Order: sequence, then C-alpha cells, then structure tokens
Amino acid sequence: MSNAIAASSLVAVVGSGAMGSGIAQIAAAAGHAVKLYDTRPEAVEKAIAGIRKTFGMLAEKGRMKPEEADAAGARLQAAGAVGELADAGLVVEAIVENLDIKRQLFADLEKVVADDCILATNTSSISVTALAAKLTRPGRFVGMHFFNPVPLMALVEVISGLATDAQVAARIFDTALAWGKSPVHAKSTPGFIVNRVARPYYAEALRLLSEQAADPATIDAIMREAGGFRMGPFELMDLIGHDVNFAVTQSVFNAYFNDPRFTPSLVQQELVNAGFLGRKSGRGFYRHDEDSKPKPVCEDAVAPPPRVAVSGSSPFIDAIVSRARAAGADVVQEECAGADALIQCGDAVLCLSDGRSATQRAAEEGRANLVLFDLALDYSKSTRLAVAAAEQCDPQAFRAVVGFLQSAGYAVSRLDDVPGMAVMRTVAMLANEAADAVNQGVCDAAGADIAMQKGVNYPRGPLAWADSIGLEYVMRVLLNLARLYGEDRYRVSPLIQKRVWGGKRFHQ
Repeated sequence: MSNAIAASSLVAVVGSGAMGSGIAQIAAAAGHAVKLYDTRPEAVEKAIAGIRKTFGMLAEKGRMKPEEADAAGARLQAAGAVGELADAGLVVEAIVENLDIKRQLFADLEKVVADDCILATNTSSISVTALAAKLTRPGRFVGMHFFNPVPLMALVEVISGLATDAQVAARIFDTALAWGKSPVHAKSTPGFIVNRVARPYYAEALRLLSEQAADPATIDAIMREAGGFRMGPFELMDLIGHDVNFAVTQSVFNAYFNDPRFTPSLVQQELVNAGFLGRKSGRGFYRHDEDSKPKPVCEDAVAPPPRVAVSGSSPFIDAIVSRARAAGADVVQEECAGADALIQCGDAVLCLSDGRSATQRAAEEGRANLVLFDLALDYSKSTRLAVAAAEQCDPQAFRAVVGFLQSAGYAVSRLDDVPGMAVMRTVAMLANEAADAVNQGVCDAAGADIAMQKGVNYPRGPLAWADSIGLEYVMRVLLNLARLYGEDRYRVSPLIQKRVWGGKRFHQ
C-alpha cells in the first residue's frame, strides 16, 4: 500500500533554477498544488512561465491532454517569502550547494511549517546528517536527490541521515514512485550512490590516457561501441565541465580521508588550471569550437588468416566465434590445452583480458604471440573491439588477429599494452565500488544497479554486469591490477570476495 504524500497536499519548492523548476514541474504534473519560492522573485515568475510553456508543448505533442496541461500549469504559484510556505506538506530545497546557507533556510522553514511537514534537500554532495544536525525535528529531514534534467531522468536517491525517521524515508520513496520516478534508498555517505560509484568511469579513463593507452576519441569509441555506454568518459567529462567533475572527485576523495580509490587525476587538474573546462569554455579533451571531431583510431583492413581454431569454451569466446562463423569464417574446434578458452589465429593466440598486461601474460604463459581482447557488453552486436598485443608479439601474428576480428564485422582499435584494457578494468572497478557501497550499507545490490542505470544511463547495472562476467573472473581482474600496480586503489571489495568464496552472485 502506497504511503505517498497525498496529491491534495501542497508541495513547496525552494530554488527556481533548473533543478527546482524541474521538481516543481513533476510535482504539479502529479496533481499537487505547488508553491515555488526563490530570493529572486523575477526568477520565480520566469520559471513558472517556462514550466507552463513546457506543459503546453507536451499537450501539442500529445503527451498530455490539453485540459491536464492547463490544470497542471494552474497549480503553480509563486511565493514571495518563506512564511508563505506554512501550509506545505513537503518542502524540497534546491538552492546553492552550501552547508551554512542550506542550514539557515531549513531553520527558517522550521519556524513556519507544521510539525508533520517533511523537509527534503536535493543536495548532491552535502551530508544529510550534517544538514539536519541543528534542526529541532531532524527525524523529518531527508535527502531527495533528483538528477538533471529532472523531468527526463528517472532516478531519485532517497537519502537517510542518522536522524531520519524510517517512515519519512519510506514516504518520500513512495512519493517519488507516485511521481513516476525510480527511487532507491541510500545512506548519507559521501557521494551517496551515483556520485560515488561513478568515479571509476572517469578515473580509469584518465589513467588510461596518462599511460598513453590511446587518445580520448579512441577510448570514447571503445566505451560506447564495445562497452555500450551512451557517452564515452572524455566526452562526458567535457559535457559536465572539468571544474565540476574535478571538484566532485576532490570532494569524494577528501571525504573518504584520501582513499586512493578516489585519487583525482593530474591530467584533469591541468585542464582545470588551463581553463579548458569542456563545452562551456570551447575546449577540454576536445575542441568544441571546431566542426570536426577527432576520429577513433582503427586498424587498417587486412586479410583474415587461413586457419582459425578455438580451444575451450567461454561465453565471450563463443560469442566471437559464432559471429565469425555467421560471417563465413571457418573456425575449427580443438582440444583445450590450458585453463582459459582461446582462439588461435594463425601463429597468434587471442584471449580475454584478465587484468594482466599482454606482455606479462605472454611471459608467464610462454606464448610470445599473445593478443588480448577487451570486454564488450554484447559481442554479437558490438561494432568495435579493443585489442592489445604483447611486446613479444610478431607484427604479422598480430595482423592475423586483426584480420580475423575484422572478418567477424568488428572495427578493431589497438590499445597500448595496459593491464585490464579499457572496458574490462572500468566495469570491474565500477562493480567493485558498487559492491563496497552495498557492503557498507549505503544501499542494496538492486538499488546500486538501478541508480547507475537510471541516474547515469549505464547499459547494465555494475553488479548485474559482474554477475554476467562471473564474480570469480572480476576478482581475478582486480587482483591482477592490484598486483601489477601495487596500489590499494585496486583492492577487492570484501563483499565480492565473500560472494566468490560462498559461490553466490549479487542477483540470485
């Protein structure tokens, strides 16, 4: 049974910027009378006019009935002072990210609203516990973190501080559901779910760039066309703004007492120092004042090898072989000589990355002509695949691998031989961070996956993705990365280890 705030209850929104306007829009569309307040009255009037125009456009496109659009617009009204919010059943704050300013606002609100009014903050980075600490009724205070643009993004993080009443959090969860959102419960910790778990998406790409694995355009293309992410990490950072992205990373790093997992990047710091902030400044990793964008590097077309054989079986190898056979390749099955499935392309051996560099693995396994391929979301549909060759690999042997993969329909992008490659190490680290969030009680496994899919449009929840790869393999990748780099950054989450040793997955 829903415990949502009744549609007859007034919702007040403080702050008329993009976030506040978006929250006011969805609350009004859900049937609530909405009061919008800002210290700048002209901004409120502009925001209400903009929301009403949006309702009109939705009606023109058939997404709302004209009478519904008119009624929703009529439910919006401006408030000229905090005192005018006294009759609200819910107040959602969406003002500047400043602890003292927010605290003062909520202290003022407590003086005027009823005792049963819920006070919610849309903060993306400030501790909900800290914001509630000086309230006389901290139990009714909760985080209600929307994502921009609010009308389009489904996720709402419902964040409980130490003093938040469980019934209040449940009520806000149900209210978000009633407003058509996908809410998840989270504990008030730095970055909550999304801003914490997403850090490796940027951090691993920045490290790949600093190690000269490839240029930004190539890494972006690999993450989109093989990994299935909507945007590559570099184009996404350019969109967000490097000043904003770097500040969030620094904030999480400092909040976790300099945990190396969240270490900011010197590469990004240099961009900020130069004023190359991305799209808003015209230059970041890309030049946005130019018409053309750099193209990803692809290997030149070469003929496939005369002989291709597969040894062993794995979902990754099998998918590539099936695609190659469907394209007309003659791939023969042979007995497996080792523990891992592999494809023999002429004199070269092709294997899935396991967190070691190809050079290290070639030396350890005695296979000079070793080539590794990267993880893909769906090998049957991916248009691009990344590969890396061992230092010992003969160029002609490498070309045989390229020819085979091209014959299967992949654009082949070569990475310099970095451990874990691009998609594999990124997904492993995203899953590792999500697992740590679950292990520390920030959220549950379902909440972590929903948050990353609905909040930042990941193609698959990181824990569900880890399940599909195999948790034992993910742990192997992380252990190999930790061993090679010698950094605590790649330490394996205790929860992943427990799941592996217990023979369980995150989603049974």
